[in-house]
Amino acid sequence: MMKVDLEAIEETAKLLYIRALKVLPDDIKDGFKKLDAAETDTTGKSILATMIKNIDVAEDTDNLLCQDTGIPIYNVTIGRGVEVDGVDLKAAIRKGCERATTEYPLRSSVVHPVTRENEHTSSGRRVPVINVDFSDQPEELVVEMIPKGSGSENGSFLKMCIPAEGVAGIKTFVVDKVMEAGGKVCPPTIVGVGVGGTADLCAKLAKIAATRALGSRCGDKEGAKLEIELTDAVNSLGIGPQGLGGDSTSFAVHVETAATHITMNPVAVNIQCHSARRAKATFTPGGVEIGF
Repeated sequence: MMKVDLEAIEETAKLLYIRALKVLPDDIKDGFKKLDAAETDTTGKSILATMIKNIDVAEDTDNLLCQDTGIPIYNVTIGRGVEVDGVDLKAAIRKGCERATTEYPLRSSVVHPVTRENEHTSSGRRVPVINVDFSDQPEELVVEMIPKGSGSENGSFLKMCIPAEGVAGIKTFVVDKVMEAGGKVCPPTIVGVGVGGTADLCAKLAKIAATRALGSRCGDKEGAKLEIELTDAVNSLGIGPQGLGGDSTSFAVHVETAATHITMNPVAVNIQCHSARRAKATFTPGGVEIGF
C-alpha cells in the first residue's frame, strides 16, 4: 500500500503549473518540425518560423510560452493500492495551484463569471478543475496539469446530431466549426472531437482528445479512422498558421468515442492552440517522476 504525501502533492501541483507554462512537450516541438517541413505557403512558412523561435526564446530565457496562464486543469489518476483521502488530495492540488500564482509572477486569468472579480490566485469557485479517475497500475498516482487558454477554449462547440446524419454529419460539423474558429484559436491546433455519450460526456471526451499527445491514436478503430480523415480535411481548408493562410491548420484531429443512446449522436469539438501545454508527475514508492 502506497500512502500519498499531501505536502508533496501540493508542491508538485505548484511546480507542474509553472513547468507547463514554460516548457513545451517534445511531441509538440516535433509536430512543429513536421509542419514546417511540409508547409508550401510562404506566409505560412514564415509564421511557423516565428512560432518556433518564440518557443526557443521562452525556454532559453526561462520565460512563459504565452501570457495566457489559462484555466488550470488537473487530471488525477489513482492506481491500485494507493492510500489517499480524496478531499485532502483536492485541497492540496488547489493550494499548489494558488501558490504557483502567488509565489511566481503569473497572470491570474480566473474570475467570477458574474462579477468578473479576480482573486489573483488562478483559482475560484470550482476552479482549478480537478478530474479524478482510476487505473489498474499498482501503487501509482499520476497528476497531469493542463493550462487551457481562453483563445482555444472559446473554440468549443456541441451539436446533438441525430443518427440519420451518420458519419457525414460528424465530419461536416467538425469541419464547419474549424472554419468558424479560423485564426481565433491560434493555429496550428489540435482539434479534439468527442462522439457519443451524453452532452456532458461528449464535451469531456473532446477535451481529452484535444489534450492528448501527438502521435497517439483513438483506441476505437472507427474513431481512429475518423482522425485520419478529419486531419486531411481540416488541413485542406487553407486556414494556416494564425489563420493567415497555408497548409498547417492543425497538427492533428484527435477523436474519442463513447457508446450513446439509439436516438441521438452528440458531437463536440474542443480546440487546443499551438501552445499545447501540459506537464505530468508520476508518484510511486520510488519517488516522483516529472514529464509530459
